[in-house]
Amino acid sequence: MLLKILSLNKIEYEDEVAGLNVKTSSGEITVLNGHRPLVSVLVSGTAQIMTKDNKKIPFNIRSGFLEMDDKNRLNLLVDQL
Repeated sequence: MLLKILSLNKIEYEDEVAGLNVKTSSGEITVLNGHRPLVSVLVSGTAQIMTKDNKKIPFNIRSGFLEMDDKNRLNLLVDQL
């Protein structure tokens, strides 16, 4: 799936990934390739980007929003720590 992380300043990250683990207002979730459409509020914490070659990239978030669309694109609008 295509992950795009946007802040007010720039595109922070954009690449094909295997998944993303992130804290939301309703708990911690993992979004994997092919996940059904979803919109959620992000809370403060460290997200883990899971690359296609099984590496984990930490990404600090203060708050924001997550949207998984029906075209297998995961978009995050974030305020970074």
